[in-house]
Amino acid sequence: MKNYVPAIYQKTIFDINYKKLHKNGIKCLLFDLDNTLVAAHSYEPDKKVINLLKKLNKEFKVIIISNSSRKRLEKINSLFNVSYYSFSLKPLKRNFKKVIKDYQFTKEEIVLIGDQFITDILGGYRMGIKTILVDPLSNDLPCTKLNRFLEGKIINRLGKKNLFFKGKYYE
Repeated sequence: MKNYVPAIYQKTIFDINYKKLHKNGIKCLLFDLDNTLVAAHSYEPDKKVINLLKKLNKEFKVIIISNSSRKRLEKINSLFNVSYYSFSLKPLKRNFKKVIKDYQFTKEEIVLIGDQFITDILGGYRMGIKTILVDPLSNDLPCTKLNRFLEGKIINRLGKKNLFFKGKYYE
């Protein structure tokens, strides 16, 4: 069950202490797209998110790693203007390995920020990458509902082992 425990848990991407991450040697921020940066049904990110990514891109290499299609990522990323990897099939390792190869980062220099245990947290864990969980921004797409059902079971098991409690944020 420890492979589902994020290193950090915050309410939103705005609550993350990026200065501390930088101080601790993090050079690359991998962001999930849907329900982490943008509501699952939206093609228009909030201006606060756009400004945050522009600011972060000055201190870190910011990359979106998403299970979404290339078409969706291209349209949204025209506003972010960061690197991205589409159709990642997280928790599979394929695109995580590509990031490491393409940008020459070590696993210790990367953090993955996302809203799902089964895709984001498990994917980061499988690669040995530090993970940060944030609460989802909106209701999920139909294809994500099964993941959320399984996630509820995972959260219950983690709670019984005193490893994780939803809504109890930590750094």
